[in-house]
Amino acid sequence: MARQMIIVLDFGGQYNQLIARRVRECHVYCEVVPYTKSLEEIKAMDPKGIIFTGGPNSVYDEKSPHYDPEILGLGVPVLGICYGAQLMAWMLGGKVSTAPVSEYGHTDVKVDTASALFSEVEKNTVAWMSHTDYIEKVPEGFRTTAVTDNCPTAAMECEGKKLYAVQFHPEVMHTREGMKMLRNFVIDICRCKGDWFMASFVETKIRELREEIGDGRVLCALSGGVDSSVAAVMLSKAVGKQLTCVFVDHGLLRKNEGDEVEAVFGPDGPYDLNFIRVNAGGRYFEKLAGVSEPEEKRKIIGAEFIKIFEEEANKIGEVDYLVQGTIYPDVIESGLGDSAVIKSHHNVGGLPSVVKFKEIIEPLRMLFKDEVRNAGRELGIPEHLVSRQPFPGPGLGIRIVGEVTPDKVRIVQDADYIYRTEIANAGLSGQLSQYFAALSNMRSVGVMGDFRTYDYAVVLRAVTTSDFMTAEPCRIPWEVLEKITNRIINEVPGVNRVLYDCTGKPPATIELE
Repeated sequence: MARQMIIVLDFGGQYNQLIARRVRECHVYCEVVPYTKSLEEIKAMDPKGIIFTGGPNSVYDEKSPHYDPEILGLGVPVLGICYGAQLMAWMLGGKVSTAPVSEYGHTDVKVDTASALFSEVEKNTVAWMSHTDYIEKVPEGFRTTAVTDNCPTAAMECEGKKLYAVQFHPEVMHTREGMKMLRNFVIDICRCKGDWFMASFVETKIRELREEIGDGRVLCALSGGVDSSVAAVMLSKAVGKQLTCVFVDHGLLRKNEGDEVEAVFGPDGPYDLNFIRVNAGGRYFEKLAGVSEPEEKRKIIGAEFIKIFEEEANKIGEVDYLVQGTIYPDVIESGLGDSAVIKSHHNVGGLPSVVKFKEIIEPLRMLFKDEVRNAGRELGIPEHLVSRQPFPGPGLGIRIVGEVTPDKVRIVQDADYIYRTEIANAGLSGQLSQYFAALSNMRSVGVMGDFRTYDYAVVLRAVTTSDFMTAEPCRIPWEVLEKITNRIINEVPGVNRVLYDCTGKPPATIELE
């Protein structure tokens, strides 16, 4: 029996993949497709429902992304979100205009609970708004099902045609009952069974990889982090010894991590793959000398990373595919599609114009971090690997503000090791989504013993998040921070001050660079 599917039709919204993630949380398979995909291609996918995403444009602008209105007549339930809601109204003869009052952030919404979309939702709820246009007049046959003080059509529907629209974003956590609304659409309105699980994704992906690769040779970028480890094991199960994993130790890893990676994935490890370790620290330090700008550092590290893989590919003979552990937050923050560039990621930035591989394969590209961890568990990867702290591809190179030197790397490695050790000793590891030590480029005067010092400040960062798209700073107990601080000051030469980062995302990114 074919699996049931919801399609997210992307009109350039920053939350496009987050919508898909929420649908998958309802245990229904979901794919994001661009608005450039034809109606015939959409039909061929046989979706049980379609969701129009938000987007930065105005529907009345001729240059804005539009779609064939026939999609609304397929008999398949459609949910429009933000721009998608306005597009639905505009395509069916409604009126969309610039709103007299724009709405952003938490907004009180009054909903009609008689609507199937708002079943069991509180009549007065809170939603996340982000719009400057609004639906001034609903299309014929539609009725308004939600309002705010400034938005006369916060939601609308035509139940007979199975068309629903909301001006707000139910997919973000700030919409208090957003998951309930999406579940109502996916399960009750689209009649999906909710029988898709991560095991299904893993099984299907392994089969697809095996079919795509055939007897080709595969080179995998293995860093030892969660993402690349899951990708490597997935490929190992798909093609076995056709896979060669190259682990580039760029000298920017956490303390002892290079040897730990080799112990797990090397010849004595449990996985059926070919493992090559390249010790390239000196090469990276030479390339990074004198470079302070963080985006430039990312580009340099990414470009050198690919060069090394090209070199290793030439050594081992013909290679058909390069596998990377790219996940969705890497992609969206690198500004692919219509999203703005926040930062280039190691897995998606700094690629040369010519890559000497038949194709780059990114089996985890559709997944968020927590989904990758679940995929790892389905693959049987040990929990200590699956639950390890996220670590960026460029490594400590982007956790050092300013120029990267061997001495600065040593400082961060030692400080981070102490930080992680004490967090574990305090029993806090499971409560924090990501935590690490970084090195500022600030040097200040201090007193240690009877001597004046002029040394660096280490910055500690810890956040909680469900999807790594937004994050809140953690309130680590003061006694734990005090112990960490004392240890770092006493045990790490070159540091005389420890700071704690209290900034969320946004406005900051999770990494400190």
